[in-house]
Amino acid sequence: MKTRILSVDVLRGLTIFFMIVVNTPGSWNYVYAPLRHAAWHGCTPTDLVFPSFLFVVGLSMSISFRKLPTMQTGEVLQKLFKRAVLIFLIGLLLNWFPFYRTHISDLRIFGVLQRIALAFLLGGAIIASVRKTRLLLGAFALLLLGHWAILYFAGGDAPYSLEGNFSNVLDRTLFGDRHLYKGFGIPFEPEGLLGTLSSAGQVILGYLIGKTTLKNGIPGPVQLRNLVVLSLVLMASGLLWDLIYPINKPLWTGSYVFFSSGIVTAIWGLFIWIIDLQKQSRWTFVFRVFGQNPLISYILSGIIAKIFIYLIPVGETSLMGWVYQYIFQPVFGNYAGSLMFALSFTFFIWLFAYALYRKGKIIKV
Repeated sequence: MKTRILSVDVLRGLTIFFMIVVNTPGSWNYVYAPLRHAAWHGCTPTDLVFPSFLFVVGLSMSISFRKLPTMQTGEVLQKLFKRAVLIFLIGLLLNWFPFYRTHISDLRIFGVLQRIALAFLLGGAIIASVRKTRLLLGAFALLLLGHWAILYFAGGDAPYSLEGNFSNVLDRTLFGDRHLYKGFGIPFEPEGLLGTLSSAGQVILGYLIGKTTLKNGIPGPVQLRNLVVLSLVLMASGLLWDLIYPINKPLWTGSYVFFSSGIVTAIWGLFIWIIDLQKQSRWTFVFRVFGQNPLISYILSGIIAKIFIYLIPVGETSLMGWVYQYIFQPVFGNYAGSLMFALSFTFFIWLFAYALYRKGKIIKV
């Protein structure tokens, strides 16, 4: 597709923008509730950011995979595998950086980039191999129902609890406690192996919605109306399934896939109407810049944040802590100062993305 769909670029850029904002507050002690993840079940605005990115991965595939009929399946799978391995390794190295702080025996294996890599690989491999819409819908349903069945039948008396879910049993058995995330009070990996099934399903769903909506290029009023209806159906499906299968980001439940995808679809529909149909796009510049180089912007934000925290001490604190404590906190207060720091840091990363944008460079990770 020679004509870029600006609404897709803006949705991708907006997602990266918020991924960086929620990851870099001035102080984790002062974060507004909407900018925190739900403690376990439930969904906050922050819990919509990561699934939005996976949805956009599928959406982007619906554009880039238009040349699939002219490519051999093996060729496509090889490209998918190479890119997935690269993204996974970068995520692993980012977990390890700065390398002197963590022994390899304690290195966390999974993370955001690793989940993106595995979901991209599995979802993309299914799309490249199946191709037909009807069969892809079946694969999507099988991934979500298979994920639910494993959690429900292999789990304990409380299969969707932190302590009783089978996803944790699987990760602890295969990788050991020392290689898992410790932020829940016990070793538990929110980007663990089992969640690859449902997150790959979200990639496929994004692909199917993109394929249908962008079939004739820039969407028109009919496609927009269908998208709005679909977003409501997805949200309602997620809420109904939530009655027996909780919306849960750490487990990446099927109800969470439906609910989050419905909201992201609605946001994309709004962007289509404002940007693609009404041609109101001047306000999108910040997000277009991030949207051109999304992954490298996210990776750079992680590296620079760790440099500011671990490698540049200022007195008894870090550069990041000092800037928040002596600049943002006195001026804006605790919570607003923490948010303003996050926005300022995100703008700092944006400047790097803007330099690439000005030169017309796209770094494909």
